[in-house]
Order: sequence, then structure tokens, then C-alpha cells
Amino acid sequence: MANTVPRPEHPRPDFERTEWLSLNGEWEFEIDAGDSGESRGLSAGRRLAGVIRVPFCPESPLSGVGHLDFMEAVWYRRRVRVPKAWNGRRVLLHFGAVDYEATVWVNGTRVGVHRGGYVQFSFDVTHALRPGANEIVVRAVDRIRTRLQPSGKQSHRHESYGCMYRRTTGIWQSVWMEAVGETYLERITVTPDLDSGRVLIQADVQGPPAAVRAVVRSGRTVVAQAEAPATWRSTFVALDVPEVCPWSPQTPHLYELELTIARRGKPLDRVSSYFGFRKVHLDGSRFYLNGEVLFQRLVLDQGFYPKGIYTARSDRALKQDIELGQAMGFNGARLHQKVFEPRFLYWADRLGYLVWGEFPDWGLDMSDAAAMENLAAEWIEVVQRDRNHPAIIGWCPTNETAVNQRRESIEHLYRVTRALDPARPIIDTSGYTHVLTDVDDNHDYAQNPREFKKREDPLMQGKPFRNRPEHDAPYCGQPFICSEFGGIWWNPGQKDREAWGYGERPRSAAEFLTRLRGLTNALVKNPSMSGFCYTQLTDVEQEVNGLYTFDRKPKFPADTIAKIFRAKAAIEC
Repeated sequence: MANTVPRPEHPRPDFERTEWLSLNGEWEFEIDAGDSGESRGLSAGRRLAGVIRVPFCPESPLSGVGHLDFMEAVWYRRRVRVPKAWNGRRVLLHFGAVDYEATVWVNGTRVGVHRGGYVQFSFDVTHALRPGANEIVVRAVDRIRTRLQPSGKQSHRHESYGCMYRRTTGIWQSVWMEAVGETYLERITVTPDLDSGRVLIQADVQGPPAAVRAVVRSGRTVVAQAEAPATWRSTFVALDVPEVCPWSPQTPHLYELELTIARRGKPLDRVSSYFGFRKVHLDGSRFYLNGEVLFQRLVLDQGFYPKGIYTARSDRALKQDIELGQAMGFNGARLHQKVFEPRFLYWADRLGYLVWGEFPDWGLDMSDAAAMENLAAEWIEVVQRDRNHPAIIGWCPTNETAVNQRRESIEHLYRVTRALDPARPIIDTSGYTHVLTDVDDNHDYAQNPREFKKREDPLMQGKPFRNRPEHDAPYCGQPFICSEFGGIWWNPGQKDREAWGYGERPRSAAEFLTRLRGLTNALVKNPSMSGFCYTQLTDVEQEVNGLYTFDRKPKFPADTIAKIFRAKAAIEC
């Protein structure tokens, strides 16, 4: 294995400390087929059978393991020396994501358990550390076939098939340590108000009372600063920023934010973050960004990678996927059936790329109360982690739910999301079976442009095409998006019989472009349509309806496709 540390960048540019230590790289690793490792003593002092390259999952080639069968339990072990400069400070151990249930030991002491495969979790491990080398052990349990845990597009069969792909087990995002003081910041909620130029910061503080100081910069210029007592979760700091520069796809201006916890002038903790001033609101059937009508030209992005599966090889690869979308004429994406890592959202913020925060609810039995409890618990963590990102313009906790779903659970998810973030609209369940929603949508994969237009035109009379009209909530005039369309099968030269796309494969590139133009125009020219989402950005394994191949090569010149998707929308006029 290579000695270089994979994914060496700080995993949380929206919550970054200078005193941190990456734990990516080589770990000991063992598959525990019988889930008997704890009784066999693997939680402390036992060498594991193999090695793995973290943060890549064991199914991926980049991990060095490449095991493709189900792994219901896996173990990780690593020894680490805490920097001497951290003596006398509290030490936090962070995991970007572990699929699905993680138990962590430090020097044989169990420091915590976390359930949920898509969000960050942390443990204060100060009490378990000792001078010199320290042992970290992780047990990850992943039982997706129970249908009680969210798994998104991970296949429940041995093989990939249809629109289901290779699985991800265990650690699949970065692992790192940070040093903090006796009192430190656990989480922040940043609420910028574009109309007043005021930004409100709510800081969750752990430890004895201290003071928090906030400094806001635009470029290198300090534009606002304030100080307040730091006491538990009731810590609020309000700042007024003069001459606000709004964030938008055209001008993605970000303000740098520095927060310092101090007591009697001595710094205890310092976190760097950022935010953008922008406002989303709905008025009738229109969606507004910063007071102007917004037509959303979105692309479906499933976040899979040929060598890393869920995990991009590099930070550059995350940024590149956004640039590829923009080159094809899109102003944003549906981040589909996966919670994307914070560094992807960071690049969306920097590059002005609108995204919907979604959740990988597939794999759950939506009629089972226990499954829905697991979804709701993790969804809360998702919204709390990501609600500061200006690029996120809406939330969507579920997708294409079945008719036997627990409707009260969907309504509960809507109300919880609204309570956590009242400033963004919500699609309760994209496509099929809405219950309570701010923005309505459908999924329409008709391939004949005339038939497609005939199905979508009734929206102008308030009668949108519904996937399951007998089970769907009535349309009440909300902004409407065709949030999945296209998916045109195009894989010239490929001989894989498992490959597929929607409809018949076009016989030529010209036929592909004619179909694409006809489908897109039917939506763009509809004055009641607030946006679209084209399926999809890239091919994923056997699904070959991407505008790029799985290894990110364009199938058509980007400017040719961009002209189609950037056509002026009727609602913008």
C-alpha cells in the first residue's frame, strides 16, 4: 500500500480547527463473519488479520481489500501517538461516516456507540488516552438485508442490478482527532438574514462558562465582530454586516467566520467556518432566490465512484463533479439517495452550485415503525450537520415511497425538518406519494417528446401529471418540479448485456440530441414549471444514462448539451 495519507485535507471546512491529526491511511482490518469478535477479544490488544486503506470501504479497490460479498461485521485497529503539545487538553475523535453501527474502543475502554451510516459522529476520548502509543479499535455492523436501516442505492443482492449498485460497509469517510480546551464548541447554527444584514450564531458549548468571540471577514477585511457569554446551548451572538454581498450561483460570495472560546483572555478553542447571505422563499407557484424567480436546472448526482464506490479518490474529484455539472448547463443537483460529505457541500458553496439535501431512505421497510425511527433519528443529524451551507436550498427526506408507507411518519419527518430549519422549503417525498409538502414534484421518464409534453402540460391548469394519483396528496398550487426525467440510454460501443437506460437506445447521436431537446423544451416552456432534474450526471456501473461515463468522460461536447439545458425558462420571463 502507498505510504501517502489518502484524503489528507481537513474533512470539515465549515467547522475547522488548526490543531488536528488525520487518522486516514493504513489500519489493521478483519471481516467478522459470525460477529463474534468482541467475545474473541478483538476490542483490545489483538492484531487483526489484514490491512485496509481508510477512508475507503472494504468493497472498493482503493481500500486494498476489494471484498464484494456481504460483511455483517468488520473490525478496524490502529495505534496512534497523540502530539505532546496536546497534553492537558481535551481530545476529540471524529468519524466522517461509518456504515452502519459503530462501536469504538480506545485502549480497551469503550468510548461510544453510533448508529447511522451517513453522518459524522465524535467522542471525547480524553479519559481513555495514555502517554505514548494508543490503540483505537472500531467494530462496524452492517445488516442492510434486515430492511431496518437506510442503505440508499446499495444492492441487497450479492450483485449489482438495475439501479442498485455496490455496497459500502464500515468506515467510508475520514477519521481524525482534534485538540480542544476545557470549554469548546460542539456545534454552531449560523442564520444569516439577507434583508437586515444581520447574522445570528447559536453555539452549542461544552464545558464551564467562558466567552465566545465572533469575527466576520469578507476577504481579508473584518466587517463585523461581537462577543457574548458562552454558556451551554443558550449561547447566541448577533452581528450586523454592512453592505451585504448576497450569495448566488452567479456570485457565490462567502463570508469567513472565526469563533474563539476564551476565559479571562486565554483562548480555549478556535473554530473557522463561513456562511453566505441568501434568501429562499416561495410565493404561489414560484420559487425565489434573493427575491428573484429561480428556475432550477438540476442534474441527478448519485455520488458513486469507479474505484472508491461511495468515496471520492480525492478532494479534487469532488470539486470536479460540480464543475462537470456546471459545464453541461446545470445550476445545481439533486444529491440522490446519499448524504454527501461536507467537502462536496463546501465546493458547492464555493462554486455557486444549488443542491437539495436528500436522504438514502431506500432499503427501509417504510411500513415498519422501527425502520422509520432509524430514518428520523439519522435525518435529524443530517439537517443539523448541513443546515449552514448556503448551497442547500431545500430538504427531501424520502424518495419514491411505497403506497404502504406510514403516512404519519412522512408527516412527522416534514414537521421535524421544518422545526430544525424553517428557512428552507421541503419536499416530503420526491415523486410518488406525497403527504405534506412545500414543493410538489413528479418523476416522468416518458421518452417521446410529444407524449411527454402532453403529460406535463396540464400543470398549467393546476392538474400535474402524478405517478400514483390515487395515493398522492392533492396538488395545492405549490412550486412544481419535474424532479426526474430523461435518463436516455446512450452507451455506444458497450457490449455489456446488463447495461440499461430508459426507453429505446437512440440510433444516433443526432437522435439522442433531438430527444433530449424535445423533452427539455417541454419543461422549460411550461410557464407553471419551476425546474427540472435530468437523470443523470454520470453512468453508474450498469446504469448507462449519464451525460458522462462512469469514469467522467463526456459523451457529448459540453457546450452542445449546455445550450439545451440553459434555454430561457417561461417562468423566468
